[in-house]
Amino acid sequence: MINWPRIAQLRDEIGAEDFGEIVQLFLEEVEEVIDRMRDSPDPDRLESDLHFLKGSALNLGFRSFSTLCQDGERMAAAGRANEVDVAAVVLNFEQSRDLFQAELAAHV
Repeated sequence: MINWPRIAQLRDEIGAEDFGEIVQLFLEEVEEVIDRMRDSPDPDRLESDLHFLKGSALNLGFRSFSTLCQDGERMAAAGRANEVDVAAVVLNFEQSRDLFQAELAAHV
C-alpha cells in the first residue's frame, strides 16, 4: 500500500526538517480534494482531480492509492466518469493515510 523506500528517498533528498512540512502540505491538499469528491463529486472535474491525486500520491509513496487514481483518471478521460468508484478512491486514501501516519516513524 505504501512505498516505504520512496518515503525514505524523499526524506533523504529534502532533509528531515522539510520532510515534515511536505507531508503536512500533501495531506492538507489531498484531503481538500478528497473532501470535495466525497461531498459532491463533479464529473466534469473528476479527471483533473484524479490526476492531481495520482501525482501527489506517487510523490509520497502512496502506491495503491496512486494506481486507483490512475485507473479512475483513465476512465474519466474516456468519458466514463460516472463509472469511477469515488467511494473506493476515498476509502483507499483514508486507509493509506492511516497506515502511513501509524508507521511513518518506524520507516524513516
